[in-house]
Amino acid sequence: MTPRSPTGNGSVGLNASSADASSADVSSADAADAATRPRPVIGLTTYLERAQSGVWDLNAAFLPQVYFDAVTRVGGIAVLLPPQPVDAAITSRVLDGLDGLIITGGKDVDPARYGQDPHPTTDEPRRDRDAWEESLLLGAIEREIPFLGICRGAQLLNVSLGGSLIQHLPDVIGSTRYNLGGGQFNEVQVHVDEGTALDALVGGAVTAKVYHHQAIDRLASGLSVTARTEDGVVQAVELDSAAFGLAVQWHPEESGEDLRLFAGLVDAATTFAERTPCPRSN
Repeated sequence: MTPRSPTGNGSVGLNASSADASSADVSSADAADAATRPRPVIGLTTYLERAQSGVWDLNAAFLPQVYFDAVTRVGGIAVLLPPQPVDAAITSRVLDGLDGLIITGGKDVDPARYGQDPHPTTDEPRRDRDAWEESLLLGAIEREIPFLGICRGAQLLNVSLGGSLIQHLPDVIGSTRYNLGGGQFNEVQVHVDEGTALDALVGGAVTAKVYHHQAIDRLASGLSVTARTEDGVVQAVELDSAAFGLAVQWHPEESGEDLRLFAGLVDAATTFAERTPCPRSN
């Protein structure tokens, strides 16, 4: 993945340099250009779980609002993609309408997908979601659609390309620091490799909000690790062949005003939309 600083729609949450008259003219031109560029359509995968609302208690597709708010605040159009039966034709039809893809957080990936029996702490598998998201992700990679994986999304990317996971980090590091439980995010310091696409977006270090008990173990072919915590836990990977193919183990949607990863995705998706003719069916 080639390092690239976001521009245009990707302005929210980025540091701006001081401007003289010349840079002010450039900024005005960028703003005018951003106003005329098409807003990219970003697909976000969702949960499909038992949920309650008022008198209703039933299976429902849902996604925390912070995810799609992050997309719309940096200039994207958010479209939710609930788990459903999938085949190649369905995947193709869905991807025809997308300029970018986010594989969101959620339940653990089925360990059978990487040849392991489940650990006692591993979630009951959501095979419908695994199949749906893997099909979308691999299709997006084939079409060179920009994508961002978040938490489970990073793990699914690695597994879909042939890697494996550590099923329960406390067994390896002797700590629950990455998953405090009770819906409470912890903050950890993430060190980013210099010269990577992630470095171009967020710099050399990130204070990341985490809520995961699993992590990437054997790295899939074609991926590069671009960030870790001090104990060696993988916190970000990039797809070497992609113009924008990034996945992080933390939850950037929980970081308030810091929307740099979403801005980078939306900017890449805008470029994709401008250079890719419609219809896009193969």
